[in-house]
Amino acid sequence: MNTPVTLRAAATPTAPALTLRPWCAQDVAALVEAYRDPDLRRWASPPVESEDEGLRWVRDRERDWASGTRFGFAVLEEAPDAAPRQLAGHVVLKGVGQGPGKASAEVGYWTAARARGRGVAPRALETLTAWAFRSFRAEGLECLELLHQVDNAASCRVAEKSGYMLGRILPSAPPTYPLDGHLHLRRAAV
Repeated sequence: MNTPVTLRAAATPTAPALTLRPWCAQDVAALVEAYRDPDLRRWASPPVESEDEGLRWVRDRERDWASGTRFGFAVLEEAPDAAPRQLAGHVVLKGVGQGPGKASAEVGYWTAARARGRGVAPRALETLTAWAFRSFRAEGLECLELLHQVDNAASCRVAEKSGYMLGRILPSAPPTYPLDGHLHLRRAAV
């Protein structure tokens, strides 16, 4: 599957609806702004520091979709009164269907600083998870993996809220992964 799709997470009593859609060139300025946050830069790589880097990053996401190797979504919060939607984060499904008999894929996410603490990441991750199993279960997808460093407590909370159980501790692999990591797993419903 490499046809871009748009997903939605319904509004809750305390949070607006979310739209998850493939990244596009119109997102570059918001992407660069999001990457100005030191907390995001600590966990997400590579850094995006300029409009040119942002456009390259977006074009890479477009190529990922076209090749069917990775499915990255800009997460946008709906705004009241027809105001423009605001970039709230990013979710991605990677490694699905790569290799014979591969029954797992990986998910990842980040939340823009302005949207943290409002349940954006768990809602976007749940929407991505449901889509992944719905779209790729017939191709053998049985399990989604979520990895983060042990000191990223916020990612651990998002994983747990989204039904991803801690599978095991992964040893560090410096310099890329200087600390141990958590591997969370979520299996397809039977």
